[in-house]
Amino acid sequence: MKTILICALALTTMLGQAYSQTMSDKKDNMKQQNIEHYTFKLSDKVTKKKVRFKSRYGITLSGDLYTPKNNSSHPLAALAISGPFGAVKEQSSGLYAQTMAERGFVTLAFDPSYTGESSGEPRNVASPDINTEDFSAAVDFLGLQKNVDRNKIGIIGICGFAGMGLNAAAIDKRIKAVAVTSMYNMSRVMANGYFDALTPDQRTKTLEQLGEQRWKDAVQGAYAASSNNLPDKLTGNEPQFVVDYYNYYKTARGFHPRSINSNGAWTATNPLSFMNMPLLTYVKEISPRPVLIIAGENAHSRYFSEDAYKAAAEPKELIIITKAVHVDLYDKVGIIPFKKLEEFFKANLNDVSAEKTVVVEEGVAVEK
Repeated sequence: MKTILICALALTTMLGQAYSQTMSDKKDNMKQQNIEHYTFKLSDKVTKKKVRFKSRYGITLSGDLYTPKNNSSHPLAALAISGPFGAVKEQSSGLYAQTMAERGFVTLAFDPSYTGESSGEPRNVASPDINTEDFSAAVDFLGLQKNVDRNKIGIIGICGFAGMGLNAAAIDKRIKAVAVTSMYNMSRVMANGYFDALTPDQRTKTLEQLGEQRWKDAVQGAYAASSNNLPDKLTGNEPQFVVDYYNYYKTARGFHPRSINSNGAWTATNPLSFMNMPLLTYVKEISPRPVLIIAGENAHSRYFSEDAYKAAAEPKELIIITKAVHVDLYDKVGIIPFKKLEEFFKANLNDVSAEKTVVVEEGVAVEK
């Protein structure tokens, strides 16, 4: 009997059989991934530079550092940005970083540990602890730059890395403000299922299957990849959110060969640590530093954002973008409220905060 498996893409609620990926397959895949390609048009208003930096776990992270060309002689505020879960810096996080650099910030879009151009073996693994540390390592790097004011560093997390970003802000007091979009709480969804529908018996059976997969991996001497990745072609029977993901990751709009969601799969045992380590236990401890949470009105993930907002302490803001779905906040520049993000960070990195809920209706912000 198949049991429930939860992944960031939510491609299915069932745990399918994993397939084995050989070392030669990995090498061929890495060769294929070694391509310079961005899913958005690069701007002539900023300078982009490839950088590398280490986390306290010894993993070398790869990032793109964006700097405004009309650079001030004074140190600037800076932002570390990552996500979505299974994406790379040449996708959504790079677009956010470039756009915020155009608005006057030094920004760093980075590939999380074990993915993209960052190091770490085995590949295509996520961790609530290590990926939280990724944000703090990015703050380390930004704080060492001569053109950055280390007392004015914020972070932006997208999708699954929104939860990591909130977790990082809770523990790392150097982070002065945090904004998240299309948030997923990865540990909650993997542990409890969508809308917390996973029963204790289903959770037990899922963990038993994951344990059996570990035996198979141990015998094989390699880590099997999950079969629950996006289809290469839609059949017409998929849920709408799967269609939305497909239209981003599998088409020219958002495809990148290094992206797990575009061109690969997480390891089959990837859910294990998330199922036992709640990410947002200490979200209240972000206060008195400000939190901005942005979600689409029609996003299947919206409830994560609303619950995180309820759990966070003041000062906090919640913005609901009318008619938007989850992936609209990945790359649709006419929908992503970049002006609000600019105002939020320019105000709050200078110790100005507010608490309100804002609903954006047809481009007009209405405070509630």
